[in-house]
Amino acid sequence: MIDPTTIAAAQAYGAIRYLNGKLWIPVKRFEAHLEQELSLKYHGHIECIRGTRYSSQSELEHTKQGMLFYCEEDSQDIAQDIIWKQLCWETPFIVRFRSIGEAAALLRGIQRNWAHYPLTCFRRAALISEKLPYISNKEKNFPYSVPRADMGVWSLLDEHTLIASAKTSSPFPLGVIRFVEDHQNPPSRAYLKLWEALTLLDFYARCAHESGAEADIPSGADAIDTHHDARYRAAAPKAEQESHQLIQIGTRCIDAGACPGGWTWVLHQLGATVTAIDRSPLADPLMQESRITFMQHDAFTIPPESLGRQDWVCSDVICYPPRLLEWVDRWLASGLCSRFICTIKMQGSPDFETINRFASIPHSKIVHLTANKHELTWLCAPFIRAEGDKIPVISKR
Repeated sequence: MIDPTTIAAAQAYGAIRYLNGKLWIPVKRFEAHLEQELSLKYHGHIECIRGTRYSSQSELEHTKQGMLFYCEEDSQDIAQDIIWKQLCWETPFIVRFRSIGEAAALLRGIQRNWAHYPLTCFRRAALISEKLPYISNKEKNFPYSVPRADMGVWSLLDEHTLIASAKTSSPFPLGVIRFVEDHQNPPSRAYLKLWEALTLLDFYARCAHESGAEADIPSGADAIDTHHDARYRAAAPKAEQESHQLIQIGTRCIDAGACPGGWTWVLHQLGATVTAIDRSPLADPLMQESRITFMQHDAFTIPPESLGRQDWVCSDVICYPPRLLEWVDRWLASGLCSRFICTIKMQGSPDFETINRFASIPHSKIVHLTANKHELTWLCAPFIRAEGDKIPVISKR
């Protein structure tokens, strides 16, 4: 059994000791899913590090007891990304410190941005946080471009032992992002999932573009007729032209399982031309929009060839995961689209076999979004690279 405090005690103060495995913060209410997934994918022994409960109601009432899963196994042995997580600590280390100032200085000496995950010694952790650069937890306005600076994570194991990771699986602090909600216009709260998915995709696209590793980054005319786009932009209001870089005026999108129209609303707001497909109609205002074509049909029974080339294929359909995969496979085989945003909805226990088949599709990634419930989101685009290569690696110091 791992005992990080004992490991740290053997180190000199200020000496960083990197662990051989990784740590994961589980998604609240789905801790068992993460533990099951780790057991299936790892040959090593899985340990759970639990935080202590707060001693009084005055100590960060909004935060619950912390929990981390750890497997002491070389990270090179991991074949696939772990999915049922809130955040993965990619390069965890432990270090002993004498004082609050020394702890903060150790973290600042590695990089700027650190998010605190509460486990124990909450007051002491708060004092350390005050000496670190400020990380805003405010709700974001969409569209939102995530800063490219690395986002680390840290916790206290006791008053003089810190555990942290400079590299994590998400650009969001603790893997969580929340948006300023629109309580008037969207017909459902499903739009929050698409906002978050597009924000992540924007981040991956910028990472790929800045590294020079991927040329297929949308740029206004990469997948639409430039003649038509120029005419449309000339007539469009200026505010409407200031849209998300991945979805622009003239971008062609499929929204399968569209009713009542939360995702269609997002795509339309960003300037896309949307084919919304569902057995039930959209909310009335969306049915009147000229750039939205509604098809009253089962989206999964429509051949991709009859819909033609698309820039994005999106699905929030309630269905068993194998049926969604079969539909995605038909689209991939058709060659009519290479960019997808699809919700994989769980029916009871997680379907790990189908999840792994989705994960094996090139240029794709499966995430549990902040707005997801008992479901996952599959993202696929040419600029998504191999797991572990999307966010710059921090060298061990």
